[in-house]
Amino acid sequence: MDRSKNSPESESARRPWLKNINAKIAALPMIITALGIFVGCSIWTIVHSFTNSRLLPKMDFVGLDQYERLWSTRRWLVSIENLAIYGICSLILSLLIGFTLATLLDRKIRFEGVFRSIFLYPFALSFIVTGLVWQWILNPEFGVQKIVRAMGFENFVFDPLYDPQLAIYGILIAGIWQGSGLIMVIMLAGLRGIDEDIWKATRVDGIPTWKTYIVVIIPMMRGVFVTALVLIASGIVKVYDLVVAQTSGGPGIATEVPAKYVYDKMFAAQNLAQGFAASTMMLVTVAIILVPWAYLEFKGKKRG
Repeated sequence: MDRSKNSPESESARRPWLKNINAKIAALPMIITALGIFVGCSIWTIVHSFTNSRLLPKMDFVGLDQYERLWSTRRWLVSIENLAIYGICSLILSLLIGFTLATLLDRKIRFEGVFRSIFLYPFALSFIVTGLVWQWILNPEFGVQKIVRAMGFENFVFDPLYDPQLAIYGILIAGIWQGSGLIMVIMLAGLRGIDEDIWKATRVDGIPTWKTYIVVIIPMMRGVFVTALVLIASGIVKVYDLVVAQTSGGPGIATEVPAKYVYDKMFAAQNLAQGFAASTMMLVTVAIILVPWAYLEFKGKKRG
């Protein structure tokens, strides 16, 4: 009688879900609790976004009225426009700066650990602290503008947080300063995972370094770039702290963002249903970001 057919290894091979079954059972309570809270609260929020809830939630359904009111509100439309500007610029610049810093550090330069710590340090700060610091730096009374004028350039003007057309870019500066270090570390980890033989082969073939990065290295780091994109995009959707610390949404509503709109409607205006409708739209946005990423990741692993 062949005992190998009844061995645990053959059983796991025939039933993959039995692999690491003890670890899966141990993690089951945490998974159920997390899913229950997330899914339950999400469903509760979506349901009440179709009601007329004000100070307290109530099951007074009004259909799509809250969504119609939301998309006809200028403040919400401005917040979407600001998020688009902030998001596109942050996505491009964070990836560009982070990857550039990673390639420089990957050259095995001296004091690499010191530079890596310096570039990553801003990420250790809270967004509130970062926002306050950059509010001071960009303040025309004692920030960059005052320093440059003290050097003799009397006509120099640099006060983006006080210009409605430029205020969102002042927030963008702070966001990139804080987030680029994390992207640098992720990219550096990806670069360190590239086999040294690949670099040697490209040198033998006489391929320039810049072309090696574009043609060979970046395609090999697809998974790293996808992960970085998801992290940046999720941070963009929920940006709130920087805005509150730097401008509180001003001047006027020039730097309004969806997360601040939700908070103000739910707690300041005591209009729960309108806040629920706005937060549901944010949830849809996050789902649009995460679902393609999850599909690509799991599809890639399945093919592998």
